[in-house]
Amino acid sequence: MRTAIYPGSFDPVTLGHLDIIRRASVMFDRLIVAVMHNQNKQPMFSVEERMEFLRCTTSQLPNVEIASFDGLLADYARQQGACAVVKGLRAVSDFEYEFQMALANRKLNPELDTVFLMTSAEYMYLSSSVVKDIAVHGGSVAGFVPDGIMQDIVRRTRKEG
Repeated sequence: MRTAIYPGSFDPVTLGHLDIIRRASVMFDRLIVAVMHNQNKQPMFSVEERMEFLRCTTSQLPNVEIASFDGLLADYARQQGACAVVKGLRAVSDFEYEFQMALANRKLNPELDTVFLMTSAEYMYLSSSVVKDIAVHGGSVAGFVPDGIMQDIVRRTRKEG
């Protein structure tokens, strides 16, 4: 069974993330969408909330699991028996950083490959930061995030903003 991990902060999950999840789910027998804590970012949503958003929006994908982890991705991948890490790319600048991370992960776990998926054109501009900024300033996030979690995001960002 081929297992891959799609790690990210998913704060919150966007339609761009779901695009990558759907496409990766057909490439692997098991896809673990892993919410990680990024020490360089101050999340708006708790790990539990982000995991619940992901569960809600991926429930129709039977081979997708939602998890969280702390520590090194290379170690987590080894624990899960994963052969690959999935990374979505929006621009060349994403590739430069992700390429460095892929090489570091491969050095720490020689059995681990990284699969880069280009984001579909309609989501190239989309990021969780853009979604939060729009919502905090009262804009509509329709068309940016899954319908099933839109009201939760709007409620939280209005409180935070």
